[in-house]
Amino acid sequence: MRGANDIPMSQLDPLSLELFIHVVEHGTIAAAAEREHISAAAVSKRLSDLEAQLQTQLLVRTNKGVEPTPAGQALLTLARSALHELDQVLVQMQSFAVGVRGLVRICSSLSAILQFLAEPLHSFSARYPTVQLQLEEKTSTLVPKAVAENAADIGIYLPVMPVPGLQTFPFRKDRLVVVTPHGHVLGNRPHVALRDLLEHELVSMHTGSAIDVALLRAAQDLHCPLKLRIRVTSFDALCVMVSAGLGIGILPEAIAQRNCATMPLCIVPLSDALASREFLLAVRSMDALPVASQMLVRHLLETEHGTEGV
Repeated sequence: MRGANDIPMSQLDPLSLELFIHVVEHGTIAAAAEREHISAAAVSKRLSDLEAQLQTQLLVRTNKGVEPTPAGQALLTLARSALHELDQVLVQMQSFAVGVRGLVRICSSLSAILQFLAEPLHSFSARYPTVQLQLEEKTSTLVPKAVAENAADIGIYLPVMPVPGLQTFPFRKDRLVVVTPHGHVLGNRPHVALRDLLEHELVSMHTGSAIDVALLRAAQDLHCPLKLRIRVTSFDALCVMVSAGLGIGILPEAIAQRNCATMPLCIVPLSDALASREFLLAVRSMDALPVASQMLVRHLLETEHGTEGV
């Protein structure tokens, strides 16, 4: 006989768990409801039912939205894991007769996606067409967190700060350069140092990006204030703003060269040590990964595409 306090776990609704995840990730019930194309009242009702079923408060309502309680944080990790396992069941059963199968969740910084991932993911998909790949872009500060919390199987990022408990591998290297509009005083130099760069107005990537963090740290070390004119969320937008004369910017050399072909930009090498960067590939544990994820990790580490200069 089941006790009065026993929770009927088999009756947990995957949709309610998914809505709970979206509410926590977006910070508001309204945003989660808009994403799922249902009413905010329906989302709120499902969350209330979930709290009643689990007999604990999962969310705290604030004037800015909602925040998870300690129990909510624990459920967030468990729910992500449970829904991932359900996805694996569906994918593997659909392709049971075809050999290698599975769903691999990849979380990567924008720089790595644009420079390194297209070719190896294409060749992997051609070799293993029954393996589904899910690629999500996050800043390098958030990628390892996603892996640690089981929101991703594989993370590719720049080591902005240490994240304990992950198994990491050297992945690829790139090099940062300065882009200026035509006619800018720095545009004709053979190279430029950060100290000189910080004397000018900057177009910067968004807060939390690896380049933004590196610039802030360098400015603190040099005791120079950052003259931020505007922040953007993509390298294309950065180049557009620079070409329009709103400032100068820093971005990977390969991406700068592609944009320079279509915009009036000058590329100047950055002479400081931070110009050379090495990306990491991270997993929670290779041994604990599903077979398809292990195969993709090995493929990414062995593939020659995406080395420095590409």
